[in-house]
Amino acid sequence: MSTNAIAKRYAKALVQIGSEAGSVEGFNSELTRFSTVLTDSRELSAIFANPAYGIEEKKEILKDLVAKLSISPMISNLMMLLLERGRLSVLPQIAENYGVFADDLSGVIRPTLSSGLPLDAAQVEEIKSALAKSTGKKVELKVVVDPSLIGGVVTQIGDKVFDGSVRTQLANIQDILQKG
Repeated sequence: MSTNAIAKRYAKALVQIGSEAGSVEGFNSELTRFSTVLTDSRELSAIFANPAYGIEEKKEILKDLVAKLSISPMISNLMMLLLERGRLSVLPQIAENYGVFADDLSGVIRPTLSSGLPLDAAQVEEIKSALAKSTGKKVELKVVVDPSLIGGVVTQIGDKVFDGSVRTQLANIQDILQKG
């Protein structure tokens, strides 16, 4: 089974448990925080990946880390389970998938808006409300300035891209002229 499929299973199960416990957002922040610590620390990742360290030593290190980060018992148990099954390296993917499932559950989308020029707050708010109206979900918009677009905007929601940039329009005109 691929690591992505494994990550999705753990994430989906944890979202269901979090939903029942009313802790979806709390679990999300804890998973993200723990995952960040693990990926940012090469030494820590090396210790957990090194077979020279026994499982009991790794468990003690993990318990100390969980205590220092004030991780809830549910997430702590998940970390122990992942350690025992040799799947702690899948944690970043689990955290990413958990975020997606949690957003689906709470009706949130996180689109990225790229524009050729900086947008003022009123323009961003107008686009945000239009996206909320068209999708029926709460919008957490990430705005990026990309000078290569020349002008216009490109909005990406998940795997869908809505491209209204001048760059793309010029490319389309070029294609039409070349094909005659």
